[in-house]
Amino acid sequence: MRAALICIDKPGHLQTRLDNRAAHLDHIARSGIVEMAGPFLGPDGQMIGSLVVLTVDTLAEAEAWAAADPYAKAGLFDSVTIREWKKVVG
Repeated sequence: MRAALICIDKPGHLQTRLDNRAAHLDHIARSGIVEMAGPFLGPDGQMIGSLVVLTVDTLAEAEAWAAADPYAKAGLFDSVTIREWKKVVG
């Protein structure tokens, strides 16, 4: 199954994102379950959140991945939503 993580940064926490970006990207690469990922951008073009699509067996696996994400550990996110997602186009 696929799970979509929709993560919204706390306002004013761009530096937290930048400080933890390399570790976050390493987490993505090491896990082997990320199908696609990228940041949400604000009107000024700055990163303000993340969309991550995982290929997992259970939502619990997606939740564990999200909890282990260096961004989450650094307290970057104001909210994290995890939903089962079905790919239809693309």
